[in-house]
Amino acid sequence: MSMKTTFRNPLVEQAADPWVLKHNDGYYYFMFTQHGRLELAKSSSLTGIANGLKKIIWSPEAGGPYSSNLWAPEIHWLNDRWYIYYTANDGGGDETRRICVLENSSEDPLEGNWIWKGVLPTPVAALDGTVMRLREQLYFLYAGYGHFPDYGSAIYIVRMANPWTLEGEHVLLTAPTLEWEKQGGMAINEGPVTLHRNGFVFLVYSASTTWSEDYALGMLTLKEQDDPLTAAAWTKSLEPVFRKSVEHGVYATGHNSFTSSPDGTEDWIVYHALPAPGAAVSLRATRVQKFTWNADGTPDFGIPLSDSHDLKLPSGE
Repeated sequence: MSMKTTFRNPLVEQAADPWVLKHNDGYYYFMFTQHGRLELAKSSSLTGIANGLKKIIWSPEAGGPYSSNLWAPEIHWLNDRWYIYYTANDGGGDETRRICVLENSSEDPLEGNWIWKGVLPTPVAALDGTVMRLREQLYFLYAGYGHFPDYGSAIYIVRMANPWTLEGEHVLLTAPTLEWEKQGGMAINEGPVTLHRNGFVFLVYSASTTWSEDYALGMLTLKEQDDPLTAAAWTKSLEPVFRKSVEHGVYATGHNSFTSSPDGTEDWIVYHALPAPGAAVSLRATRVQKFTWNADGTPDFGIPLSDSHDLKLPSGE
């Protein structure tokens, strides 16, 4: 009997804004945008997330507040509880979008009850919330709408008093001012996620519109000892750190998360992409690939590999 040693992308068809969390119980927890509900999948392997144990864990009351356009759900394990952050509105436009929080005290997030903790009070309409822990302090990062000076979204950070309460000033960290951040008809910085390594915090974000073939990942870098609420402490990369590959037929690469191989020896990027320029956004699919590190301590995400490329299974899978 031969053992499978490789896999191919995409891992999950029609799955945008993928979020993968590898928990200390050895399981991978996977969420993605499904518009009208929140579904959580649990898998013993990274490449098995499409076939993991699934459960619809939140279906808002139809027609109620925050019942439409449920986007970009993320699950986090904070202070020995589970929290989910997701974007929603009542069916209106950008100005009605807010970030909602759910809590579950069960050890297994597919068990127990998800409790509504409310909407996070951001000074601007918001989407794509995530949490960063630095020196035992929690920080909330999100994309907020406005004119910077073009209409679109920018990334903000604020301190958290606890996983459902924000405190203090909301600081703008990056706005879409570079040409590659303004493709597809809007100027966009969204989908923040952080990576901690080598004495740095890397804030990776998505730039340009998700329907544009030029949707790409940008990056800010902070020295770990510096104050993340000081915008000037972050250095912005002037070019994308991950972008489409015409040669490999992978376009609109963005809205990512990070995880590791089952044995913890490899770092993996999880992202969505389109199979062709101008493809319908409903065709965004979840892809994963291993990435490495440069000599200066920064991540090297490489280029997106084609769907016909045989990728080696994550180490320990």
